[in-house]
This record gives sequence, structure tokens and C-alpha cells, in this order.
Amino acid sequence: MALKVGDKIPETLGKDQDGKEIKASDYTGHKLVLYFYPKDSTPGCTAEACSFRDNFSQFRKLGYQILGVSVDSEKSHQKFKEKQQLPFPLIADTNKSLVEAFGVWGEKTLAGRKYMGTFRTTFLINENGVIEKIIGPKEIKTKEHAQQILNQL
Repeated sequence: MALKVGDKIPETLGKDQDGKEIKASDYTGHKLVLYFYPKDSTPGCTAEACSFRDNFSQFRKLGYQILGVSVDSEKSHQKFKEKQQLPFPLIADTNKSLVEAFGVWGEKTLAGRKYMGTFRTTFLINENGVIEKIIGPKEIKTKEHAQQILNQL
């Protein structure tokens, strides 16, 4: 069962790019933008991450923290975070527990080829760890994603 609006997020979120355990309780009292993306260092995912980087101070002023998640390794996340100068953690969900819990892992098609992957999806979570809004893959414009969210807050 995928998590939905009104559900509390799991306590254990995973390890970040430095191997540090990230827990939902680390963000108690803060609102959270939890965004899932397919792959480090690809054009769309880089554009999306940079849109959050470039608008990071605006999110902070509104009381939001940002967390990115993909199934890439900690090492891949380290390189991506450094190269793009991302000011927020990236969770390495290598065992796919988080993408599956949030219902963003499934069959995708590219050029007629079917494969399993992450659906680009963003969850807005309140100070108590409860999902308030879900922005699905069809709604997300990678280059403007941060601004799309800010316009709704």
C-alpha cells in the first residue's frame, strides 16, 4: 500500500550521502519537501535538484527542509551533491524500501523498453510528519519544480 495524503511517513528514511541515518523525527517541528527522482546526474534530475538549490533560502524562510531520494548509492549521491553544490541531504535508497513504501517504484517505459524505476514524485509533509500534498510525475516540470511548489505555499 502506497502512502497517501493524511498518512504519517515512516520513522526510518534511510542513509544520506555520508552514511548518516536520516529519521523522520529529525524533522519534527519542520515542514519537509521529500522529493523522489530517478537518477543522479541525468539532465532532468540535475535540473530539478538545481531548482531546489536555487530556491533553498525561500523554502527555509517558509520553514521547509528539503530531502532528495533516489535508489543511487551514497557514493553517487556524494558526487552529485558536490558537483551541483546541493545544500540538502540526498537519501540513498539502495534497498528500495522508501520508494516502495511511498509507492513511487514501478514499471516504466522508455523507447518501447519496459524497466523498473522511480516515478518522479514530491511529497509535502507537515511538522508532525504527515503527508499534506503529493505532486505526481505528470505535474512536475523539472526546471521549475521548486517554483511550482513555492507558488502553492
